[in-house]
Amino acid sequence: MKIIPLKEGNFSASKTKDFTLLTEENFDNVEGIKMSVQPFLIITENDYILLDAGIGWKNESGATVISEILERENIHPDQITKLLLSHLHKDHIEGAVTATDDGFKATFPNAQIYIQKRELDFAMEKKGNPSFDFTILEQLIQLPNITWMNEDKGQITDEISYEVVGGHTPFMQVFWIRENGETVFYGADDLPQASYLKYHLAYKSDFDGRKAMELRLKWEKEARENRWKILLYHDLEKAVIEI
Repeated sequence: MKIIPLKEGNFSASKTKDFTLLTEENFDNVEGIKMSVQPFLIITENDYILLDAGIGWKNESGATVISEILERENIHPDQITKLLLSHLHKDHIEGAVTATDDGFKATFPNAQIYIQKRELDFAMEKKGNPSFDFTILEQLIQLPNITWMNEDKGQITDEISYEVVGGHTPFMQVFWIRENGETVFYGADDLPQASYLKYHLAYKSDFDGRKAMELRLKWEKEARENRWKILLYHDLEKAVIEI
């Protein structure tokens, strides 16, 4: 199993969820919550699995950061076979669709996209909430290759399992990928940074901060016992940790 972090950069997120790329020049002056945006590509014998899709950040040349990283790894977007979405906040889905002169298209055209149906229903009740980009979301859900997930937990393949855990959003789901005795765990925004394991806090930015905190305590124990590799979507410095 190969893990490739697809870090778009470190950003400051304002209260209205506008993202500003952090640089050495502005790091100390930009207000907002500082975080990375870092999807992950997991390559197994059977699949090229993308865990969340980022915000589709573009560099000065107009190319997306993720496409540049994939190109350096000699991977084409057509090779992605599965896109697993933990939840539908804008910084996790915007990279899944690409604007063209004729509208929008799937960024990863051959990928089956896995979306929790109850998470979509929750998002659609929150029109006007700046955590969601409803223009992108409405384009996303029109794509042809979507698997609508309704179960609380289960197997996507023999290697990929999921569970709807809530916490950050009511129906956020997390994923395990297991192959050849190795386990990769993606806790998405219930476990976005390594510091969340150091400080046992309930965060007000979560829908149910106490539940997310309790889940982290549970996962920390299981990760230590089973030697999971933990993927950190929003950590400024780290991508993958073991505890």
